[in-house]
Amino acid sequence: MKQTCLIITLFFSFIISTINAQEGNKMYTYKQIGNQYVISINTREEIVKALTAFCEEKKIKSGTITGLGAINEVTLRFFNPATKKYVDKTFREQMEISNLTGNISTMDGKEYLHLHITVGGSNYSARAGHLLSAVLNGAGEFVVEDFGERIERTYNPSLGLNCYDFDK
Repeated sequence: MKQTCLIITLFFSFIISTINAQEGNKMYTYKQIGNQYVISINTREEIVKALTAFCEEKKIKSGTITGLGAINEVTLRFFNPATKKYVDKTFREQMEISNLTGNISTMDGKEYLHLHITVGGSNYSARAGHLLSAVLNGAGEFVVEDFGERIERTYNPSLGLNCYDFDK
């Protein structure tokens, strides 16, 4: 009987420590309020990766994202309509996110985040563009609203962009 109790105790201790370890490795914490989530992404995490993981975890297929915080690296994209290609540029310095805004949809069945960002440097200059990636260096506070249904995107070759496709 004592041996059975010991085995059960060890089993539950292992399960609880595994759950706690998984929670400790999360890139974010959050609180749900209705159909919205207030998310705090941990410092040193990459924002797009963390928000995508959150949307995957919560199975959010459409919605909006807003946020602010502090970063020390950002890669912005600028779309050139003449070439139908993006030009990427990375900036490495401490910056404040004055605004991050975007939307959530799906493309080919996977979560698709379309994010734009405006950041400011220590000289009070601003940079803005399509957000490819950004690494937090301080707080990262975001709000995700879940529309509760799927909105799909498809590639539009005449524009060179992934656009909403409400017929899908």
